[in-house]
Amino acid sequence: MDEIIKKRIRQVQKGNVNAFGEVVEIYKNKVYLLCYRMLGNSHEAEDIAQEAFIRAFVNIKSYKQEFKFSTWLFRIATNLCIDRLRKKKPDFYLDAEVEGTEGLTMYSQVPSNTQLPENELESLELQDTVQKGILNLPEKYRTVIILKYIEDLSLNEISEILDMPLGTVKTRIHRGREALRKQLSNV
Repeated sequence: MDEIIKKRIRQVQKGNVNAFGEVVEIYKNKVYLLCYRMLGNSHEAEDIAQEAFIRAFVNIKSYKQEFKFSTWLFRIATNLCIDRLRKKKPDFYLDAEVEGTEGLTMYSQVPSNTQLPENELESLELQDTVQKGILNLPEKYRTVIILKYIEDLSLNEISEILDMPLGTVKTRIHRGREALRKQLSNV
C-alpha cells in the first residue's frame, strides 16, 4: 500500500493531477474520522477534511518522500482542526440534529414568517367580527369608518368625497368608533 501511495505522489509531483484523486479515495474516510473526532461536528469535519486535501495537493512539492504520506496528511488535517477550534465561534447548522430530541433539527427552532395556524384563525375571526360590527353601524357612521380605517383616507379626503365639513367628518368618526367599541366590547 505504501508503495502505491509513493508512486501516486511521485506522479502528482510530476503534474499528474488525476493520480491525486486515487490518494484522496484511499485516505478520505480516515481524514474525515480524524477531523470528526477532533471537532465533534460532521459538517465541520467534512469542510476541514476537504481543506486538508486541498492543502496537501497545493503543497505536494514540499512533501518529503522519506516520511509516510499519511503522517504528513494527518498533520495537515490536525493543524486545520486545531486552527478551527481556536477560532471557533458557535456554529449552528440548521440540519444538525438537536441533542436530546429524536430527529428534530435546528430548522424546527427557526421562527417562521407566517403566523401559527391558530393565530391566523383568531385574526381571521377578529376581522370577521369587526367587519360584521361595521356593517351593523348606521350608514352615516359606517361610511366614514370604512373610508378612514379600511381605505386609509385622510380626514380632508373624506370631507371632499362626502361633501361635508371637516368637523362633521371628525364627529362621525368619533361616534362611529364609540358605537363600534360598544358592539365589540365582549370580544
